[in-house]
Amino acid sequence: MTNTRNTPESQDSQDVQDSPKKAESRTTKKRPGPMEVLRHARAQLAELTGMAAESVSSFDQTEDGWSLEIEVLELARVPDTMSLMASYQVELDPDGQLTGYRRVRRYERGRADSHRPGGR
Repeated sequence: MTNTRNTPESQDSQDVQDSPKKAESRTTKKRPGPMEVLRHARAQLAELTGMAAESVSSFDQTEDGWSLEIEVLELARVPDTMSLMASYQVELDPDGQLTGYRRVRRYERGRADSHRPGGR
């Protein structure tokens, strides 16, 4: 005959038996995928700067996490081609949490890059 009642004593012994599995499942955290990292990085930068991200111009996985270059609208002007844009270099840890950012370039929306490929 077995004891089928759920008493505090039987519950405690069950918790002790399950605790290694529960602890392992809590510590085993799935790393975010590239799209999740990208969306989260844009949201974090927007929250910190108060400027909405318009696009991501580069995205790389590094040894330390992730590195992105995000384009934001800094100052809206009329016509729109005269609006001021900026590129921000954004660094994230492997879990997708922002660890740092800096503005690397500021330009008018309608302006092409001034350098040519190959340095010519």
